[in-house]
Amino acid sequence: MNSKRSRTLTNLSNPSRNSQGELALGPERKKQLAAFQKTAGCRFKSIELLNLSFIHRSVSNETGCRISNERLEFLGDSILGAVCATLLYEKYADKPEGELAKIKSVAVSEDVLSAVARDLQIDSMLLLGKGEELTGGRGKKAILADTLEALIGALYLDSGYKPAFAFVSRFLAPEIGRITENDYHRDYKSLLQEICQRNFRGYPQYRLVKCSGPDHERLFWMEVSVNGAVYGPCAGRNKKSAEQEAARIAWLALEEKA
Repeated sequence: MNSKRSRTLTNLSNPSRNSQGELALGPERKKQLAAFQKTAGCRFKSIELLNLSFIHRSVSNETGCRISNERLEFLGDSILGAVCATLLYEKYADKPEGELAKIKSVAVSEDVLSAVARDLQIDSMLLLGKGEELTGGRGKKAILADTLEALIGALYLDSGYKPAFAFVSRFLAPEIGRITENDYHRDYKSLLQEICQRNFRGYPQYRLVKCSGPDHERLFWMEVSVNGAVYGPCAGRNKKSAEQEAARIAWLALEEKA
């Protein structure tokens, strides 16, 4: 755990309350929220609304504070969908509705949103109940994706649709590009790299094992090494597709272990 992450986690799992029973914002938490805005590239007029977007329902269950980010999540889900649909409509004038829907379903999926949330360090800003904290809630994809949606909803309420659109576009447009490049499927190489960086502080290593078949029907066999374990070899019509298949096998294996 790096120094920034460990510093951000300080005292987040044990929030205090003010006289009205609401979660109090102490000086340290205010500093954390200010730093988050700078890192994430968003600016809030109401720091309380920003803080609310990070409050998981487990806090309400344990502290009696009858607040959570669930209503913001509901709102943010709709804003996210509208932004994604607009980006797809404008970018792919030649694609029919069915293809746009396929891309959209992947772009706003739990896998993509949770990865974006980690990049924004939302995992380190979460306010969780003790039980959820102890069961690894800070790393759960569903919680991360839901919190990102809550953040989007909070930004929309705080500043309006235009800033929310700009914020979402900044991380969603590159994801849409990657999705279409990979034929609307998950980019397993990126997913595997995220796991390696998060869990092993390293990168997957790909190796060409062999080539087979005649020139016009060439098959490439690739394997990938992750933290000393080797997955594959897997075949593909080119090195890129073979790497994707090897990455898929490795990612699924690591996800199952997790």
